[in-house]
Amino acid sequence: MNAERSELAPPEVDPFGTAALRASTLAAWADSPTRFREDANAEEDLLLGGYADRWLVELAQNAADAAQRAGTPGRLLVRLVPATGGGPVELWVANTGAPLDAAGVAALASLRASTKRDSESVGRFGVGFAAVLGVSGEPRIASSGGGVSFSAARTAAEVAALPGVAAEELRRRDGRPPVLRLCWPLGPTEPAPPEGYSTEVRLPVDRAGTDPGELLTGAEFAAADLLLALPWLVELTVIGPGGTAVVHRRTDHPDATVTLEPGAERWLLVRRSGRWDELADRSDGRAAEDRTDWSVCWALPLDADGRPRPLDSDVLHAPTPSDERLALPARLLASLPMQPSRRRIRTGPATDAVVARAADAYRELVLTVAPADRTALAPRPGFPRSDLDAALRAAVGTVLTDAAWLPTALGPDVAPKDGVLLDLPAPASVLTGPLTALLTDVVPGLLADSVAGAPRAVLTELGVNTLSLAGLAERLAGVRRAPSWWRELYAALAPAVDGLPSARDELAALPVPLVDGRTVTGPRTALALTGLGSFGGAGAGRGGTTADGLAGAVAEVQLPGLRIVHPDAVHPLLYRLGTAEAGPAELLDHDSVAEAVTRSVAEAEDGMDTRALVGLVLGLLAEVETGPDTLAARPWLAGLALSDTDGEPCRADELMLPDAVLAPLLEPGTPIGVLAAELADGWPRRVLTAVGVLDSFALVVDDDATEPDHDLADEELWWDAAEEPPSRLVAVRDLDLVADDAWPAALRVLAADPLYRPALRAPGGYTAWWLARHARLAGRRARYWRLPSAGSLAGLFDTVPAAVRDTVGDDGLLAVIGVRGDAAVADTADAADLITRLGDPERTPDAALTWSCYAELADAVLADRVEVGELDPPERLRAADGSVLEADDAVLLDRSWLAPALPPGETVAGRLDVDGVEALAELLDLPLASEVVAGRVVDPGGAPGSGDPGGAAGREVAWAALPEVVAACAVLRAPVPDGSLWL
Repeated sequence: MNAERSELAPPEVDPFGTAALRASTLAAWADSPTRFREDANAEEDLLLGGYADRWLVELAQNAADAAQRAGTPGRLLVRLVPATGGGPVELWVANTGAPLDAAGVAALASLRASTKRDSESVGRFGVGFAAVLGVSGEPRIASSGGGVSFSAARTAAEVAALPGVAAEELRRRDGRPPVLRLCWPLGPTEPAPPEGYSTEVRLPVDRAGTDPGELLTGAEFAAADLLLALPWLVELTVIGPGGTAVVHRRTDHPDATVTLEPGAERWLLVRRSGRWDELADRSDGRAAEDRTDWSVCWALPLDADGRPRPLDSDVLHAPTPSDERLALPARLLASLPMQPSRRRIRTGPATDAVVARAADAYRELVLTVAPADRTALAPRPGFPRSDLDAALRAAVGTVLTDAAWLPTALGPDVAPKDGVLLDLPAPASVLTGPLTALLTDVVPGLLADSVAGAPRAVLTELGVNTLSLAGLAERLAGVRRAPSWWRELYAALAPAVDGLPSARDELAALPVPLVDGRTVTGPRTALALTGLGSFGGAGAGRGGTTADGLAGAVAEVQLPGLRIVHPDAVHPLLYRLGTAEAGPAELLDHDSVAEAVTRSVAEAEDGMDTRALVGLVLGLLAEVETGPDTLAARPWLAGLALSDTDGEPCRADELMLPDAVLAPLLEPGTPIGVLAAELADGWPRRVLTAVGVLDSFALVVDDDATEPDHDLADEELWWDAAEEPPSRLVAVRDLDLVADDAWPAALRVLAADPLYRPALRAPGGYTAWWLARHARLAGRRARYWRLPSAGSLAGLFDTVPAAVRDTVGDDGLLAVIGVRGDAAVADTADAADLITRLGDPERTPDAALTWSCYAELADAVLADRVEVGELDPPERLRAADGSVLEADDAVLLDRSWLAPALPPGETVAGRLDVDGVEALAELLDLPLASEVVAGRVVDPGGAPGSGDPGGAAGREVAWAALPEVVAACAVLRAPVPDGSLWL
């Protein structure tokens, strides 16, 4: 400190004319006690109100103004000086720049008159200097051109010497005068300011309760804010009691950022300034001493990477902190009109004008930061912190709404009202990125990913348009892109389905690209191929299609109703949105395929190329398990248009394989064509037969038969003959095309394949019915023959030829088609045949067979299996003794006891019950024995005592040769006894 002391001007020297200033002020007080009271009250208001605890702020402003006047960056030095001579510790604050001058001293002593009205300075020995009174009642100012001091004690002494009311007012105030109204030149022992500094304010810390150490701590705390607020102040040094200096420094960079040391705190600044007269006239309420220039500065804190670090809350700096709370992300430093306390703004046109300029500058601040970080500066919705905060937020919101500052995915900035943001539920980092890249040229104004991370409330407040998933799906309608592009889009959208319960409904109209080049609306309407890796084999060598794989085959067929997702676009999202997986079976079962197959023959006959459809259908069948049920489950497959050997289109079921098992069995000229060789060679046998191409007999299956419309020979006759219409039809087709001499071989084919078993064994089924009537065995119907096992029919029916049996190889099938195992009468034709056989002299049935045949005829009549009116009465009949007689000579035995009375050669016997007798009499047109014979038994035995039971030597007769025995056994339903008896 001693090194810094140098003598100032001699005491008698008063370079700033303080004596005249004092004389003028004292005279005014003496003449007007009211003036003294006003000055005292004003200083007290400043000290106790607006300027309390603002000593460093006000001195720093003065230092910045001095630096501005000198045109060099300003520096400020704050230190404590130990007490001397028993006085208090002093706080000394030195600054660089223009030194103190007479005008400045006059301004200090005038209390309300500043010399800065026509400059851009923010504080220069104006009313703000009153803040030092909160620290000291004896402030001094030492400057390179001289100095002044103020003193509460000396001022009180001067006032006490005044006559009149002023002295009494001083006593009323307990001796506390207005300190800054009277000043004196510094004494000769006062040291000059430190080297490198032009002015120093020296404050003995004499205010009660003021801690000098806390003053330095406050200076340390406020240093960074002051350097930021005061552009002409670049350095503030604080020297502690131990002599340790902490240098706070601001470094300005060309990119409008500043760095504050220590700590490397970085801020981005946008400054704007102008003249008041450009905004509002003097009638706006600004004080006369207010400067003529206005300034606005937005300060945005940055992180270590240079990105915005938005503020949560702050206050207006005008340019030093006020009590106007703000909630914008950046700090506002503005020369708004302030109340005398410097705590609150004054409302009016000038304030409104500066707020408008501040909003414009804020837009520039937003545009200054990187596009990815701009939304961090958007005002957050919420209640305003103050009236000024509400005005600023409204003004900033207006300029940001209309200005183009939001980055789009394509690059150019747009105004919020022209921007579009995807309304997605998941975090932006999950859903944007790839999605935005895909939609840049699809959604005009689509905002960049960086915008998506901003709070939705902020963007909504600005007027940004949101695009829902449903809206996105609608906008995508009509977009044409490669299938791989759509897959990438689905992958980018997939997280939305997890995060939004309604996403599946909103994306119901999402476009889907198909293999045929179309793009359709709605995943639910499309099918995705699966399990078809080997389908590529269906090429030109297999059916004529040039499609490469299933996708190509479907595309080539071009079925409007068949919507197959392009394989390059398939993504799991589609399945979640309703797209079904489709393998070969599912595609075969698709209505569009069935409809195309059904009309394929007609289209082929009209000249259309159906090879692609053939390749698709046969290729799908090649991928599935085929068998007897394939065609039964999909009967429409039989309508597939295939070429015959002449190149003509035919239904598949109207063609047979060139080497079909069926081929040698058919009559020449049969309507069944032969499949073209290229088709037969190009596809597996099982595939071709699955569509109905004949290898063997075709099987017709109808699980819901309602009428005889299955193109079966004599189907209507069979249908009408059935006791009740069949509910399920299983029948062998094309039996009417078999050559007469090929029936044994045909039957062998039927017997060898289990496929036909249900048709052959069905009770009352068509196949057995038709075979029994039309199949020829050795040139005769099946019912002409008997089975070898039916020995009881010997003499009446011939055994089926051995050659036929060997060819067919199945007696069970022979029985099914009508080869007899008994003498059953199925219908009128059977009855006529049996009657004819009985009357044939070449036949040799025994009495038992004859009896049973006539009984069966009676049963058939009673069961209505025989229409008696359709038969002519027989000319010959088989008598009870096995002989043949003329029908006119025969009588029908209706009473068993009449048999001995009638010649066996004239008697016909079959049933002895009344109903059976009547039925047989009607059928054969015979009289009854009871109507012909009358008499009584006179001798039931031989002659008495003769020893001969029969009255004669008698004869041995087999039981089966006696009609009455056979008749009795038939009535009793007992077998005819073996052996013989003596008659």
